[in-house]
This record gives sequence, C-alpha cells and structure tokens, in this order.
Amino acid sequence: MTSSSPADRPVGGPDGGGHGGVRGRADERLPRPPAFAFPPQTWKEIAYLLANLLVGIVCFVFTLVWLAVGLGLAVTVVGLPLLALGLRFSRLLGRLERNRARALLSVRIDEPSPLPYHPDSGFLGRLWTSLRDPVGWRATLYALIRLPWSVVTFAITLTSLFAAWPVLPWIARGLTHVDRAMVRGLLFPSDELERRIAELESDRGTVVDTAAADLRRIERDLHDGAQARLVALAMGLGLAKEKLEEDPEAAAKMVDEAHGEVKLALQELRDLARGIHPAILTDRGLGPALSALSARCTVPVKVAVELPERPAPAIEGIAYFTVSELLQNISKHSGARTAEVDVWRTEDRLLIQVRDDGRGGASTDGGTGLAGLAERLGSVDGLFVVDSPSGGPTAVTAELPWRHRTGSAAGAAVARSRRRA
Repeated sequence: MTSSSPADRPVGGPDGGGHGGVRGRADERLPRPPAFAFPPQTWKEIAYLLANLLVGIVCFVFTLVWLAVGLGLAVTVVGLPLLALGLRFSRLLGRLERNRARALLSVRIDEPSPLPYHPDSGFLGRLWTSLRDPVGWRATLYALIRLPWSVVTFAITLTSLFAAWPVLPWIARGLTHVDRAMVRGLLFPSDELERRIAELESDRGTVVDTAAADLRRIERDLHDGAQARLVALAMGLGLAKEKLEEDPEAAAKMVDEAHGEVKLALQELRDLARGIHPAILTDRGLGPALSALSARCTVPVKVAVELPERPAPAIEGIAYFTVSELLQNISKHSGARTAEVDVWRTEDRLLIQVRDDGRGGASTDGGTGLAGLAERLGSVDGLFVVDSPSGGPTAVTAELPWRHRTGSAAGAAVARSRRRA
C-alpha cells in the first residue's frame, strides 16, 4: 500500500468527490479594489477646468454683444441705459462665477454689497450709479479676458486626461491656482469701500440688537420694580384714607408703611437712572464717574484717568459701562483682592485697561458677558482683548476711537454744572 502526502490528496469530501474543492474556491474572497486614484477635490478642479470653455464662450459672447451695442449707441439716448443694464447682468454673471469657484475650488469669496438705491435720486441718478459701478466693470473685464484662458485650460486638461494621467493632479492644481487668482482679483470685493460697507452693515445689526436689549431691560426693571412698588403704595394710601376716620392709629401706621415704600421706589428709580446714564458722568466726566463706580465694587479698586479733555458723550458712555460691567464681573466671579482701572488717550484712540489679581480663566467664548462687550465695542470700531490665564492675573484691554466733544455738548454740560452749583 502506498501512502500519499497531503499535497497529493484530492480536495473533496469524504466520498472523494470534487464538491469540497468547488466549495473551497467559492469561499475565496477577492480583494476590494483600491479607491480611485484622485481625491474628490482633484475631480472638482478637473470639472472646473473642463467647464471653463463653455462658460467662457457664453460669458464672452454675451459681454461683447451688450458692450459693443451699448458703446455704439452711447451717443444716443438708448446707449447709456443699455450699458447700465449690461453692467447689472455682468454683476449676475460674477455672482454665478463666485458660486462656481466656491463650490469647486473651495475659495471663500464674500459677495459685494448691492448697488445703493435712493428713491429720490430719479432715473438719471440711478443710471449714473449703475454706470460707475466698479463691481460690474470688474466682472465685465473678467468675462472678456477669460475666453483665451478657458481655451488653454480646456485643451491642457483634456489632453492630460489621456496622455498625462499620473501628473494630472499637479497640472489641475497649478491651472486652478491661476483661476483662483483671477476670481480673487476681479470678482472679490477687494476695495476698501466694499469691505467697510460690509463691516458697517454688520455693526449696525449689533447696535440695533443692543439697543433693543437695553430697552427690554429698562422695561422689565420698571415693570417689576418701581411700577409694582408704586401700585402697592397707591393701594396702601387708598386703604389708609378709608380707615382715617374709623381707626386713625391704623391709618397712621399704613401711612408710615407707604412712606417707606416711597423711599424704596425712589431708590429703585435712582438705580435705574444710573443704569441708563449716571448724572455724575454727564456733569463731571469719566474720572469722577469711575471713582464713584469703583466705590460700589466689593473689591478695592485703584482708578487712574489721564485724559486731556473729555471725549464725545457716546464714547464716554461706552467707556463707563464697559468698566462698570468689568467691575461687576470682578465682584462676582474673580475672587480678587485688588483691582486697577487705567484710562488714557493715545493719538486718536481711547484705551481702557482693567486688571485684577483673581483666579483668572475669563474668556469671550461661550456667549458670556465679555462676548457681549466685545460685540458692542466692535460696533463702534473698537477692540476688546482679554488676557486671563488660569490662576490669574486677568488684564482686559478695551480700545475705542477718540471723538472730540462738540461745543454744544460741552457747553450744555458746563451749564448744568453751574445750575447745580
């Protein structure tokens, strides 16, 4: 009898058939195919380059037609409105190109501000505004110079798809860098005026929200504090009037209680008025107002105000309430033993620095009160910087634009001071 090695034995079941071998081959798993050679961003860039030809032809033909017709008829009445209408359509084409670059090239592009509209400017005013629109003219130039570049990028990309596949990602990246530069240079709101308009629109929203919040706070304080106390006072005096003849002693007691309610109501009204705008700030300026403010803080505060003159009332008020909220944070959250407030002027800026030796960890993140202060200062072109490492100390620096106090405001303040004297 001859024995066979395991390598010579047939693959199969006990019956020696080949079914086991078939089952063994069926259990073998093919390896998963590798992912496609290029990442998604490369395919987006390739798609952008291939679409350049069609987009470039459409934009070039459209722009050339309205520009030629408008300039040819500029000597007539019809030419200028055609130019204005063409510039508006160029704005629309620029928006479409920004969206395409944002989606395929991952370029973050802000939208330019819309054309200003003044109802009382009339037809000629609106026509002149459209004709001198820099965004529309830049989009027109972009459409005219894009066609030759679109032909080049389409030809290179299509050829590389078949003849230079291994280096196609580098070719696509290099070509799209030129496209990104063209989009940023001609379709981006690059001039300072455009950026300034966008900043002012954002700041206006912050100012409106802040004013609405202050009005709601004042209404709530009046309704829940002084108004409720005055209502109770009126009811108490009404009951005292009824008991005046029947029980004079009880009526006198009720009048005494009403007198106490009047004092509390007056104190709440003073606190509310101080929260709106303190009289000492109006009459004597930022230095005495901050000194009075620091006296109410639970932490000893050293105040140093070095200002050659008083700033505008709006800037003065913002500076006062900024220091007020920072001192409240020190009293409630810092655990500090001492604090300092310094206010000075450097050229055309008013600087405020509030320091304390507390536990630190203050931040403008998470929707805290410091974040609200940063938004308020930003709405008037100010800056707000917090340096508060864990364990302390904390230094908060606020910067405001210096605005001179007008003669009428200064004269009114002096007149009020004289009347009080």
